[in-house]
Amino acid sequence: MVEIHGSAPGPGEVEVAVRHVGLCGSDLSTFVGANPLVTLPRIPGHEIGGEIVALGEGVSGIALGQRVTIMPYTACGTCTSCRRGRINACRYNRTLGVQQDGALTERIVVPFDKVLPNDTLPPRFLVLIEPISVGFHAVARGRVKQGDRVLVIGVGMIGAGAILAAVRAGAEVTAMDISDEKTAIARRLGAQHTINSATEDATARTEAITNGDAFDVVIEAVGAPQTFTLAVDLACYCGRVVYIGYSKTPVSYRTELFNLKELDILGSRNATLNDFKAAADCLETMGACAGMLISKTFSFKDACQALPYFNANRASTLKVVIEIAKS
Repeated sequence: MVEIHGSAPGPGEVEVAVRHVGLCGSDLSTFVGANPLVTLPRIPGHEIGGEIVALGEGVSGIALGQRVTIMPYTACGTCTSCRRGRINACRYNRTLGVQQDGALTERIVVPFDKVLPNDTLPPRFLVLIEPISVGFHAVARGRVKQGDRVLVIGVGMIGAGAILAAVRAGAEVTAMDISDEKTAIARRLGAQHTINSATEDATARTEAITNGDAFDVVIEAVGAPQTFTLAVDLACYCGRVVYIGYSKTPVSYRTELFNLKELDILGSRNATLNDFKAAADCLETMGACAGMLISKTFSFKDACQALPYFNANRASTLKVVIEIAKS
């Protein structure tokens, strides 16, 4: 359980002064009333950067003043996912800002094993670790390896994380979006090919890029019925399809393609500690270039403007950040 608004940390807990909060597509879905996992009212904020200001009894290995990000998920420890060590997919998970109030506040108390210290990244970049790590987890689920041809559908922040992870794995990456601004960012992140599916024939471009083979791995990071089916269409025979997003409405498939292609169809949920560490390492390698992932920063007093801005500028926005000044 997480305590909001700065109550004193108990045994095994730390108090974090929140300095930055990132807002993502799920926050935007909540804002427009399209997130079925959320009950309102809800304080958003699961992409977090802050610093340790108090330690509870029994906490070690973390110092006062140390900068941290926070893993915003919970794990019950008893469901089938947890018993198998896949706590990122806990049946009873309660993510900050979704099933419980989030970190868009000045202080938050969390279990100390949920914080990941990092004093090397610029403070505002700490909010990038969580969404990037979700993309890294999807690439791990897809068993992406050197030489694979990988298609990432959707160049939001999670799609950006998948691009970065697939490039680091040695794959030949193609990024697809309906925004030229976002496909340009994908190129800067290392994608070798891009497809604007609003202006280009995705099937014809796939044929050209892959010499008629289609993609070894397709990672869907949009969550729309048309991209769910497109992922199956553009995967090669014996390929892998990884779904990060989920459609808010039913999806109708040509199910014969599952069998004829003998596809591996995989879900991907949240991220692990190892994914967080890999994402942080990737951002450190990027240096100042990671700043391209932050589209707009608002002060805490102007935070109410952030989601309306995001909603009005979806085509050009990757990440909106709220900056909370030191008190």
